[in-house]
Amino acid sequence: MKRFLETWGCWLLLAAGGVLILVGILRGEPGMILEKAIRVCLECIGIG
Repeated sequence: MKRFLETWGCWLLLAAGGVLILVGILRGEPGMILEKAIRVCLECIGIG
């Protein structure tokens, strides 16, 4: 029984992670992260 719960727990966490990644993509967060990364890089080299 313990092995059964461990296996399903792993799959449940994996599915929850996938759902949260999908929600982030649908909200447009990768674009925001890229924009912030570009801004930080430009500030570090003194252009922005």
